[in-house]
Amino acid sequence: MLLVIDVGNTNTAIGIFDGERLISDWRLATDRYRTADEWGQLVSNLLHLENMENRSVTGVSVSCVVPPLESVLERMCNRYFGIQPFFVNQETAGMPILYENPSEVGADRIVNAVAADEKYGVPCIVIDFGTATTFDVISRRTEYVGGVICPGIRISANALFEKAARLPRIDMVKPAKIIGSNTVGSMQSGLYYGYLELVRGLINRIRGELREDAKVIITGGNARMFAEELGADVIHDSTLTLEGLRLIYQRNRG
Repeated sequence: MLLVIDVGNTNTAIGIFDGERLISDWRLATDRYRTADEWGQLVSNLLHLENMENRSVTGVSVSCVVPPLESVLERMCNRYFGIQPFFVNQETAGMPILYENPSEVGADRIVNAVAADEKYGVPCIVIDFGTATTFDVISRRTEYVGGVICPGIRISANALFEKAARLPRIDMVKPAKIIGSNTVGSMQSGLYYGYLELVRGLINRIRGELREDAKVIITGGNARMFAEELGADVIHDSTLTLEGLRLIYQRNRG
């Protein structure tokens, strides 16, 4: 069994694979102060809920964008699974990264790019709706050519609440209509439809710069909110990052 862990700034996704089959997956809040023992107990309990034992795990693949947690996860894997974890980085990607400084590309973006290429082919654009919304562009030559980073929609919603004294904190949902008839409805409309048009506009501009009709794959915690409005030609894959962790691990470890 392969345990995969994707640590984001807001959420952590965990999955367990039997070969190429994803058996179970979970999404948890990222706690930067969680100790190695707390991580170990948490992951062990998740496995036990699926009637699996720690000893059934034969490998661990990790992507982490919170550097202080890397050593914590390493200690957890050694103590609770007797395994040295595999950490994804630009050197293990198996894909040329054309960033001016490849080390600046987050591990989550790397695994998304590799999974999108394997599952859907290139050229493609991967949009990950997380704390930040990232656009990652993979060329027809299977090169990671770069991308775009935007504030996530929930960051935008929080900024409105924090910086405008008379605006309330709101739930982030798709409103029934564009023209709001109250403050909450107007904020929801501006955030949702404004963000939707940001995404559509960037897709069009990226395709224009590539001069190719690249496929679009969306993933991340907030992707489902936009999947229907973005249209049938946009692929929603909620486990893309976990699949990428499996693929890169298998390519590096055989």
